[in-house]
Amino acid sequence: MEPRRGLVFNLMRFALHDGPGIRTTVFLKGCPLDCWWCHNPEGRSPKRQVVYVAERCIHCGDCVRACPEGALQLGESVVRDPHLCRLHTRCVDACSTGAQTVFGRWMSVSDLTAEILKDRIFFDESGGGVTVSGGEPLTQADFLEALLAACHALRIHTVVDTCGYAESHAVERIASNVDLFLFDLKLMNPEKHKKYTGVRNDRILANLTLLAKSGRAVIVRIPVIPGVNDDEDNLAAVSRFLTPLGLRNVDLLPWHQIAAGKYARLGLTYRMEDLLPPTEEHLQAIAAPLRRDGFHVRIGGLS
Repeated sequence: MEPRRGLVFNLMRFALHDGPGIRTTVFLKGCPLDCWWCHNPEGRSPKRQVVYVAERCIHCGDCVRACPEGALQLGESVVRDPHLCRLHTRCVDACSTGAQTVFGRWMSVSDLTAEILKDRIFFDESGGGVTVSGGEPLTQADFLEALLAACHALRIHTVVDTCGYAESHAVERIASNVDLFLFDLKLMNPEKHKKYTGVRNDRILANLTLLAKSGRAVIVRIPVIPGVNDDEDNLAAVSRFLTPLGLRNVDLLPWHQIAAGKYARLGLTYRMEDLLPPTEEHLQAIAAPLRRDGFHVRIGGLS
């Protein structure tokens, strides 16, 4: 990744659940985890991706004719040859319906801060700011560091939404320009963590400990995945780990199926197809023992 340019796959304005107040959320591409329940699978790859959305296609053939490499063929749907495609995205420009979509655009720090500043009036009135999410923003640590420094220089409140899987020195580099960390804590058992995310959690727990001991503001976020991490053993382990660190703010984020369609478009297998979202009663039952242990628990996060 280029240090002063970042690969952004979404810019969400007027976000209400990514930190205090009204926020602009910047989604950076690339993630070292492969979570079964990932809501942003388009953010996993560290590269730009062109995706075909069949239900939007009117079979006009404009994208096929626009491709300089001849990588597209039109039949019942548009088929892309990945060996020929060079991601020039002329097919995207030629498509009038949005059937050809690109995930990922390179942006400089100055260009991105100019976009963020368009929302400054909402930040000032609501106590909001900018949140950097992903993917995993620390996969682009140099760009993230520069972006956060630029936002702080402009007196914009900053939040980083992270899975915590990064080198500790990268976390330390950005920490002084982060007003609040939203830190995912998915599973406490390292082997179970590896099964469902592709990596062990040692580095994640070490970085959460580092932030807590350095006095950084942290909200721990637990995605509630029925049958995966909502059992008593995991929640008790969460309590035992967080209590000596003094981290008392916990958000329970109920899993949902909103992202299911993205997997098909990206050619990815969706491994949670048969899972049902947790009920409100179940979420309250999960929250109760954490609250008894002295944690401030919110369901659904900030609003």
